[in-house]
Amino acid sequence: MCLIFLVLAFLGPRAAIIVWWLVAPDRWDEAFDSFIWPALGFVFLPSTTMMYVLVRPSGVEGFDWVWLGLAVLIDFMMYSGGVYKRQQIPGYDRYATA
Repeated sequence: MCLIFLVLAFLGPRAAIIVWWLVAPDRWDEAFDSFIWPALGFVFLPSTTMMYVLVRPSGVEGFDWVWLGLAVLIDFMMYSGGVYKRQQIPGYDRYATA
């Protein structure tokens, strides 16, 4: 488990998903019935996919929903973080065309 968090910290959630899937494929098979959901999660919501695999084998109930909600929030923050940073650049004009 420490390896997954280390990979997540240095390479990001998509790399951690690949490593975790290679190390423990049975856990992924337990969490998902088909290949489509983990593939979509890998592309669009990687942190949420990892959190789901972490909490799913015992069943998603109680406080597990909070962890999943935090993972969704992290994914949305990853996608929206660039907008704020672009507005901080001096001379940045969002309506300018190249």
